[in-house]
Amino acid sequence: MPITKRRFATTLATLIVSLSVASCLAGEVSSAPQTFETDIQPLLTRYGCNAGKCHGKSRGQNGFALSLLGFDAEFDYAALIYNARGRRVSQTSPEQSLLLSKATGALPHGGGQRFEVGSKPYEQIRSWIAAGAPETPKDAPQLLRIAMTPNRQSLAANESFSIAVVAEYSDGGTRDVTEYCAFRSNDNTVADVSQNGRVTAGALPGETQIMARYMNNIAVCTATIPVPGKPNQEYFKLSADNRIDALVTEKLDTLGIAPSWPANDATFHRRAYLRAIGRLPTPKETRKFLSDQSVDKRNSLIDHLLEQPEYADFWANKWADLLRPNPYRVGIKAVWTLDSWLRDAFRKNMPYDQFVSELVTAKGSTWKNGATVIFRDRPSTVEIGSSVSQLFLGVRLDCAKCHHHPFEVWSQDDFYGFAAFFARVGHNGRISPPISGSEELIYTKDKGQLKHGRTGKYVLPKTLTGESVKVPPGDDPREALVTWMLSPENPYFAHVMANRVWAEILGRGIVDPIDDIRLTNPATNQPLLDYLAEDFRQHDFDIKHLIRTIMKSQTFGLSTAPNDRNKADRVAFSRYYRQRLRAEVLIDAVADVTDTTEKFDAVPPGSRATQIWTHRTASQFLDTFGRPDPNQDPPCERMSDSTTPQILHLMNSPKLNEKLAADNALPAKLATSKRTNAELVEECYLRLYCRFPTEHERQKALAILPAKDRRPAVEDLFWALINGPEFLFID
Repeated sequence: MPITKRRFATTLATLIVSLSVASCLAGEVSSAPQTFETDIQPLLTRYGCNAGKCHGKSRGQNGFALSLLGFDAEFDYAALIYNARGRRVSQTSPEQSLLLSKATGALPHGGGQRFEVGSKPYEQIRSWIAAGAPETPKDAPQLLRIAMTPNRQSLAANESFSIAVVAEYSDGGTRDVTEYCAFRSNDNTVADVSQNGRVTAGALPGETQIMARYMNNIAVCTATIPVPGKPNQEYFKLSADNRIDALVTEKLDTLGIAPSWPANDATFHRRAYLRAIGRLPTPKETRKFLSDQSVDKRNSLIDHLLEQPEYADFWANKWADLLRPNPYRVGIKAVWTLDSWLRDAFRKNMPYDQFVSELVTAKGSTWKNGATVIFRDRPSTVEIGSSVSQLFLGVRLDCAKCHHHPFEVWSQDDFYGFAAFFARVGHNGRISPPISGSEELIYTKDKGQLKHGRTGKYVLPKTLTGESVKVPPGDDPREALVTWMLSPENPYFAHVMANRVWAEILGRGIVDPIDDIRLTNPATNQPLLDYLAEDFRQHDFDIKHLIRTIMKSQTFGLSTAPNDRNKADRVAFSRYYRQRLRAEVLIDAVADVTDTTEKFDAVPPGSRATQIWTHRTASQFLDTFGRPDPNQDPPCERMSDSTTPQILHLMNSPKLNEKLAADNALPAKLATSKRTNAELVEECYLRLYCRFPTEHERQKALAILPAKDRRPAVEDLFWALINGPEFLFID
């Protein structure tokens, strides 16, 4: 296999880190005097002293406060050395320092004993205090990064290995900092890590990440525990012709997993309709597809669905969760304007780069340009900055507003630097909750700067890749931001949208949560995500192309039924993952199968739930099945879990009963039709489950249907099928 530039660079970097670790462990790197930032503060993190549940919480603990996970060295040094009348660190008698006597349990300590007298951390802290508790000199070499070796390890159940961590400095020097690191496993059931960096696999196969933290720098090692043995020849093999399937196969081979068999045509047909346009196929459409003998009928179906009118409403409804503002804050007309803008964008199949550009740089009236409403909903510079970062770049910066991100490299400087791109957004008007009916104009001010929340200094706009941007007076910094966002060098923009669409179609993101892309929450299949993002970019950010590409893979068409080698898989896409229908799709499905309509306020009669433009529209059904609260700030992550109220609602809802018992509803029409009982049962299954009944199901249904006065029995049959999991879930 030829060595690509990326593979060569990765191999070289791994070799350099390995050599650095080897030299550190061999004692070839000289030891420097103990200083606070490089030696003591990391120990406070390692032993949990500055954790959120201890002295790192906002008000500290018992009068002693530290910055969360040590993001502010100056603050922490002052808290130890100068506060509490100097009792926390006694340079004349280091052993009497509260820092040591509390941590060793010599004095009562709410956090308990953290280490023993005479242990290595004890001696490190004691010698530092005895040496005068020095800070790290300002001209000392700067820490650039830390590297972990190995950064990937495959091991058997209950097997273990040790991690080594090396710090790399601006002068080219390195240092083994393993004993100063705090370690954490993303999934302790797959593999756990000790305080000293010893990783031990669990009994079950899987994959997880082990994180090491040193001085707010993070490194990650991926631990893989494959399924023992090898699949036999009877297992289904994904096609190597489709790049998605080939990349999924590579991952499954690493994990020792075999994919499930493909879903049958009826299951695929129903799944494709629900995932592409959010409605059930009609019996006529199901019969036509199942009788089609053409080899390429699945791909043809996907092309057909993406041209249907329901597509725009269905996908606009998804994006409304992410962008729809609180109507009690911005006013009802502003909500309608934004919703109309979203639906128009999806009807036109607006390229995603244009879609985001028009939102981020929006100007004008909130009554005329719906894209401007996101700035009316978030008039604060820091609010709109963190929202744009999460939505369109998949980076959650909220934590970094107050402190260094606990699981990433993002600092307060990054947060305020990114938010500064919106410092010149002007508002000619204001919101006045709970009634904000007035029009507002969004424009670009000639000048405007943002102050750093901690230092109080003005900050320059800065991208998430670290480049500061100087924007001339009168220019819109948002234009510069969009230029960077859309550039091929941006590692986030195309990836987060590819991941978002994949999650909507496959039921789970390659990165999960879908808008939380970070080193410590890596993709379960990074090459797959890279391919989807690059293909999306090369096809001019065409959302329909992205959907079509994913749905035409064999991975999308796999069965949900597990085999003995993938039954524990939750992340590798070796089978299709069942997911409950979202609230709007489910209520529309109930109306479709009963041949009735649902009445909603503020929309024309006969409108579907996916066409509702505000969550203020009353609906107990939608609220029960997870529609976001209108008072909840987007982006909203809908919960797809089933709950007891949902089950009780379907079983006992008076409105559902009215639909089933209505004279003009389908149960009544079928019961009074000339169809035989066998034909009636077949129609019911085609309507609700989008398939023909099995012989067992046919006989069970026929047993409850009388020859005359069939209506009550037909209503009961509809009720039973609606309450079945096959109706509620995408299989």
